[in-house]
Amino acid sequence: MSEIWTPGAGASGFDLGGLRRRVDEYLSRCEQQLIGFRRDLHAHPEVAFTEHRTTTAIVGFLTAIGLESRVLPGGTGVICDIRGGDGPMIALRADIDALPQHDTKDVPYRSTVPGVAHNCGHDVHTTMVLGTGRFLAMLAEAGLLPGTVRLIFQPAEELPGGARNVIAAGGLDGVERIFALHCDPAQEVGYLGLRTGAITASYDKIRVEVTGPGGHTARPHLTADLITALGAIQVGLPAVLSRGIDARSAHVLGWGRIEAGSAANAIPTEGFLEGTLRCLDPQNRRFALAELRRLLGHLAEFYGIQAELITSIGLPPTINEATSVQIFRDSGRLALGEDKINPTGQSIGGEDFALYLELTKGALGRFGVRRPGTPKYDLHQGGFDVDESCIALGVQLLVHTALKALDRSRSEV
Repeated sequence: MSEIWTPGAGASGFDLGGLRRRVDEYLSRCEQQLIGFRRDLHAHPEVAFTEHRTTTAIVGFLTAIGLESRVLPGGTGVICDIRGGDGPMIALRADIDALPQHDTKDVPYRSTVPGVAHNCGHDVHTTMVLGTGRFLAMLAEAGLLPGTVRLIFQPAEELPGGARNVIAAGGLDGVERIFALHCDPAQEVGYLGLRTGAITASYDKIRVEVTGPGGHTARPHLTADLITALGAIQVGLPAVLSRGIDARSAHVLGWGRIEAGSAANAIPTEGFLEGTLRCLDPQNRRFALAELRRLLGHLAEFYGIQAELITSIGLPPTINEATSVQIFRDSGRLALGEDKINPTGQSIGGEDFALYLELTKGALGRFGVRRPGTPKYDLHQGGFDVDESCIALGVQLLVHTALKALDRSRSEV
């Protein structure tokens, strides 16, 4: 191991060719074990805050390689520090939960839990970070890790909001930068998609509850027509909001559920709308939430009903910091190749990695996992699967990223 350390070969002293060669040698020994670990997780998925078997498997892996870890207070999720020299601390995050969906693939490692599946790749994220941690632990044991790398195995990203539990448990204390990869089935295996600034949107769950006196549908003039009011709210709020936000700034208010009434000839006394508000710009998000309350008040007054806007979840946009994106880019060129780094688009989907980026610098990258020549499944589809060579490539990328981030953070001190 010592031959990868060459004083004067850069701020870290690592000879990059030697480092790549050593990671390749490590993966030649461990890749099949990592694939087996991923398949075990895939076959035994667990939804948000029930990831007890997954947590036990992660702790067992870390213990077997001589690392101490701590389980989060809720009983799921793990934090593990790999302590090297007196340099700074950076973090690598993996999410560990699965989705309440069916696994429709015909593979030996298909989900054994009815109605639960890793259709988003979190089993892959977890395995890549574990594989990276194992190599970094070898560096630390040899005295070659110039700082501390914190491994964060986060529960409940799909709920979402498990990042709050990590933060409450001190998971970001002392962390100067944090990085994460997310499986991207739109890209072929080994490609890395990067973007500076907002890469995913904010996510606020919206519920509008309305009440009125009720009455007969033959005499709506004698009461408040709650159904008509709900329709006006459903159409009017998105329409008016679209005129208050710059059309060049992506935002979506979409309804997913509406419910009111139980009889064709009776105006109901209560009803509700549920949907989501998503914005790529934090300022537009703040404006939109305030404007929705104002507009709802006007509509309620006009139709003679009472209305309340209830918001929950409350994730900000995921805003990648420029230097952290550059660290990812430089690491990707070394680990994957110059031609494997692509710009990536913005998603209106939410990601609770955003909560970490409100508190420290960092970046989320999209990592290609699609086997060449196979159909393009989207995330959250039952047939989703990966080319498992992505695991070794992801380890290569995250090892380089961790070491470059430690270098960069040390030079900024």
